[in-house]
Amino acid sequence: MQLPIKRTIERIPGGMMVVPLLLGALVATFIPDAPKFFGSFTNALFTGSLAILAVFYVCMGASIDFRATPYIVKKGGTLLIVKIGAAMICGVIAGHFLGEAPVSGGIFAGISTLAIVAAMNDTNGGLYMALMGQYGRPRDVGAYTIMTLESGPFLTMVTLGVAGLAAFPWQSLVGAILPLVFGMIIGNFDREMRAFLGRAIPVMIPFFALALGATLDLSKVWQAGLLGVGMGVAVVVLTGIPLFFADRLTGGTGVAGVSAASAAGNAAAVPAIVAAANPAYADAAAPATILVAACVVVTSILVPIATAWTYRVFGQGEDLAGEQEADADVLAESYQGASRAAR
Repeated sequence: MQLPIKRTIERIPGGMMVVPLLLGALVATFIPDAPKFFGSFTNALFTGSLAILAVFYVCMGASIDFRATPYIVKKGGTLLIVKIGAAMICGVIAGHFLGEAPVSGGIFAGISTLAIVAAMNDTNGGLYMALMGQYGRPRDVGAYTIMTLESGPFLTMVTLGVAGLAAFPWQSLVGAILPLVFGMIIGNFDREMRAFLGRAIPVMIPFFALALGATLDLSKVWQAGLLGVGMGVAVVVLTGIPLFFADRLTGGTGVAGVSAASAAGNAAAVPAIVAAANPAYADAAAPATILVAACVVVTSILVPIATAWTYRVFGQGEDLAGEQEADADVLAESYQGASRAAR
């Protein structure tokens, strides 16, 4: 007897991240002592999120190809800079009013600068490439190989520092990016290692999601649902508008820009890593994880709708026949690397 477990989970936006996260949170809420009671590997499975994430970022880095056509570098680099720039601006504004601590009461309880920056800093690669495959240019899919540099806590730490909040020691900043860089070096020196490590990326997502969920008590974050919806809408609007114009300025129709206005599933892991590097963010980490996870779901629903509308209004008249001028081998390899990095 076969049950369609994987297919069912994948029908949920960001399901491979959201469903295990919720399962871990249910354990933490109703049977919080169960992992310690069983101990050994069971306890490690529920408490080893940082170790799992370290390996995840090595594999993610291995999927990033140093080689890319000029168009891919220009497009992907522009979208990367604009997305991070929008997150920095919002982080500076939020940091001025909120500081490091989360809001403690009212309808905005749980929101923090950490949650805002983490939600805005990273793009859902699988969603972006799926939308580009339907509405965009072939070369725009390969642009995601550059955008994968958003992955991990490094840029979130930098953004929080730019916002004038609690700084991170240089060792923490370097340590946050070293696994990704190490993976990039391995993957670019050996294509077989790239293929080998790249296959592990989607497999590891539900495991670190489960461990992250095990740190969340749902009874303390019940308000995050409605607030998460609002944050998800804000992510699409505040990043989608500048990304649309940036895409237009680089010769696109705006479709690729809007397709990148989402929150990545693995962004929900960033608050815990940031808090581990700087205890000043410890109180904000748990509610931020829930809020970012909510943003993943909301943006996964809204971005396809916004992309389809953008395509109907701005993109249908474009002639795609000449888009094969990019180097075919480089594009194919970039696409494969980006597909393995999708989250």
